[in-house]
Amino acid sequence: MGDNAPALPSKQPPANDPNPNPNPNPDVNAVDESQQSPFPLTAVDKWVLSQTDEEFKCHSWDELRTLIQNNDLSVLKRKPSDLRRYMKWTAETKASYGSMTAYLLAHRLPKAWGAGPPFTPVSDVPFADPSDYCVLLNDWPYGFEPGITHIVVWTRTVIATDDDKGDMTPESRKIVDDFVKRYFVDRLGPGGEEKVLWFKNWVALQSVRALEHIHVLVKGVDPAVIEEWTRVRELHKA
Repeated sequence: MGDNAPALPSKQPPANDPNPNPNPNPDVNAVDESQQSPFPLTAVDKWVLSQTDEEFKCHSWDELRTLIQNNDLSVLKRKPSDLRRYMKWTAETKASYGSMTAYLLAHRLPKAWGAGPPFTPVSDVPFADPSDYCVLLNDWPYGFEPGITHIVVWTRTVIATDDDKGDMTPESRKIVDDFVKRYFVDRLGPGGEEKVLWFKNWVALQSVRALEHIHVLVKGVDPAVIEEWTRVRELHKA
């Protein structure tokens, strides 16, 4: 997820943060937390750990749209208390299961997928066959304003990336965009495109690298529709 070199948290947010909210009393304990983290913390993570929840500014929908359009994904952040809980949960989960992948295969992903990765998808084209992907609510969403729901779509088909920073190729980006439109946007009817955003973290930013997934954000969507999107499918049962 980025640089893990220990350094004192700055009083100022990282330069590319669009919503600076400097903490006048940074918590030096963030240094110890970064050294003990079960995954490498980014500069943004370290800055978040220097704040309280009251000081933290949640991502707005307009801000998210700008970040995703600019592919500035490293700026996405969780609330300080959520980040600390996520770090603790990740450490405990890795201690119990050996890896995040093992936990997800045991408890969250379709039993029909088997014990991969690697998996054997029905289609080599991502999201072409419903049995090859699984739509779930994100257990650990970023810090959003109320009304924004964070969904993760897991797939057992490999999504092509470039050889530089592990970002999607133009072809794979189009494949994902088409899937998001037909699965999420079209379900919402006229104006649906204004209620849906999506992104895929570069490889360097992924906390679960062994399993392919994309992130989908929706705003102001009826909980019944979200339940429809994320319910367990018969074709996923072993």
